[in-house]
Amino acid sequence: MMFSDEISTRYFDIWLIIAAAAAIAAAAYGVYCHIILRKNMKKLDKMLDKAIDGSFTESIFDESELSYLESKLWKYLSSSEISARKANEEKAKIKMLIADISHQTKTPVSNIQLYSELLSESELSEEQKEYAGRISSQTEKLAFLITSLVKLSRLETGIISLLPKENNIAPMLQDIVSQARAKAEEKGLYLTLECGSEKAVFDKKWTNEAIWNIVDNALKYTETGGVKIKVKEYEMFVCIDISDTGCGIEEAEQAQIFSRFYRSERTASEEGIGIGLYLARQIVSAENGYIKVSSEIGKGSNFSVFLSKL
Repeated sequence: MMFSDEISTRYFDIWLIIAAAAAIAAAAYGVYCHIILRKNMKKLDKMLDKAIDGSFTESIFDESELSYLESKLWKYLSSSEISARKANEEKAKIKMLIADISHQTKTPVSNIQLYSELLSESELSEEQKEYAGRISSQTEKLAFLITSLVKLSRLETGIISLLPKENNIAPMLQDIVSQARAKAEEKGLYLTLECGSEKAVFDKKWTNEAIWNIVDNALKYTETGGVKIKVKEYEMFVCIDISDTGCGIEEAEQAQIFSRFYRSERTASEEGIGIGLYLARQIVSAENGYIKVSSEIGKGSNFSVFLSKL
């Protein structure tokens, strides 16, 4: 009986030794895996740092997973670099094309306009004067179309970049009202401005273009009454309300009027090509602002331009 107990004790001791050895081996393996993991994480961190600063190249050439990952990262960065280079090349081509269009069309259009004006000053019959007037009108429309398309292309391709910074709103709106005054008086419309010392973050030149497009549209589609521009200040934004007493916009069309080249059937007879409001929204959106519209048929429209204060 004592012999049996002695054997059992020996087996128990052996199992204890085996269990302790297994535990030590597991702990050692855990430490080893942790060291390898930390080593690989450091290598990955260095790889990403080099990828960010553009100096990454393959350095591990074996059958390990890290080498495979490094190879895939190199292929990805190479393809991204090629794509970026191709995009820049296409952008340069577009820039050159736009410059060529702008340059090559400017002189012919100006000459047509000049000759049509000289022709209208000559001794002509009433019919001939009418034709000369139409040539002049269509030339102005063509010049406007070319200028608008060039602006649109430059803005969409990023050739022109906006530089928003904090500015007073009043000088910009006063300039717009001054430009639009003659058109308002010609149609017998009022044009008023209510503005204080409000400031917002915007690009002077391009925001002037955006607001002018909205004011010009308001005057174009208003026959009686007029246009009122009013500035309101909120915590995060400054709102420029442009209200008219014109024909109004149907509810179903209010989401479409900011689309490129959109023209309502009701206003198709008016001059324009349908990119003024599209340009306005693109410009204001690029400055972290937005535009809202509310309108009622026969009672006019109100465009609210929200410019960020941050």
